[in-house]
Amino acid sequence: MAGPLDGVRVLDLSAVVVGPICTHVLCEHGAEVIKVEAPTGDLLRHLAGRGRSAGMNGKFLNFNRGKRSLAIDLKSPAGIAALRRVAATVDVFVTNIRPDAQARLGVDAEGLRAAAPRLIHCSITGFGSGGPYAGRPAYDTVIQGASGVAGCFAASTGEPRYVPFLVADHTVGLIAAQMIGFALYRREKTGTGEAIEVPMFENMAAYIMQEHLGAHSFRPPLGPPGDHRVLSPDGKPLPTKDGYICVSANTDAQAHGFFEAIGRPELKTDPRFATIAQRVQHTKDYFHIRATSLGGRTTAEWLDIFDRLDVPASPYNTIASLIDDPHLRAVGMVREEDHPTEGATWAIGAPNRFSGGQAPARPPAPRLGADGAAVLAEAGLTPDEIDTLRAEGVLIEGSP
Repeated sequence: MAGPLDGVRVLDLSAVVVGPICTHVLCEHGAEVIKVEAPTGDLLRHLAGRGRSAGMNGKFLNFNRGKRSLAIDLKSPAGIAALRRVAATVDVFVTNIRPDAQARLGVDAEGLRAAAPRLIHCSITGFGSGGPYAGRPAYDTVIQGASGVAGCFAASTGEPRYVPFLVADHTVGLIAAQMIGFALYRREKTGTGEAIEVPMFENMAAYIMQEHLGAHSFRPPLGPPGDHRVLSPDGKPLPTKDGYICVSANTDAQAHGFFEAIGRPELKTDPRFATIAQRVQHTKDYFHIRATSLGGRTTAEWLDIFDRLDVPASPYNTIASLIDDPHLRAVGMVREEDHPTEGATWAIGAPNRFSGGQAPARPPAPRLGADGAAVLAEAGLTPDEIDTLRAEGVLIEGSP
């Protein structure tokens, strides 16, 4: 079936992760995404390790599948003028460049929406406008530290750390896609576009506060912040005879099933563990029992037992083993694909589906500038104008 965003055109003036994740989701559901890159290419083409050729590493391939690449020099007035002509043809404009740079280029919400009031302009920033941090540069780890993500590790283990994947970038990229979806829905009803600001710091801080303020939500506080269950140092994959397993037992039925599984049925009536409220009060003891009770059987044996007792459990995957997970293979999340220039690759499928089925698979990620001339022609530039941009080094068509 056609994706729900079929016919929506998106101009993506973003780089690295948070913006490209946003537009990746839009593309995955049918939108046409035109990726604007500097003459040297998106920074991610160079940051993310080895590929078979320059600028085509695995992370770039995964984040930019299905997009078209327009590589143009925005330090040139001619390049900016060409970009603005393309912007006049799209429904959605996404950027994560800083607001002062947007204004300087004339691609801020005010500059673009004056001529195109139906445009949905989405600006993803490190910090929201109006506060003392506004305009500061930011990357994922900066936001993890500022928002309390690293502080959760300190509360759990005594040492602040970053989540070892770009959790802020991915989370806020998804939120930006959600906000664009809301704006498209309202445009259908009102006919008008929207200027959206999606700040990384505020979004991640909201997540942490929602999760961990707890008793500190009240005035005066009823206790210190932090959900001690989530912060427990025993809240991690549990060792088995031959590896690890991931188990959680929260309801009374699940906890009692777990006690049966480990051969400790007497714990079902233990005043520390009989009910949810009692287990919450004795989380440290409960989690310690869970963490130290599974060493006598293999992971496969425990998975079979927990499945029969309806206790939530799953295999533990490493980064390398995830690609071979039988469930992911069965639902089409991992498949082989031949990239036209990079050869055989693993392609990551769309995880979410509508009742009519998935949108058609998107083509592989583009080489730098692969679609520039075609995109400019669609925006009304003549062949002579495109040739001039090419001759002046403003339009780039080649490898980074």
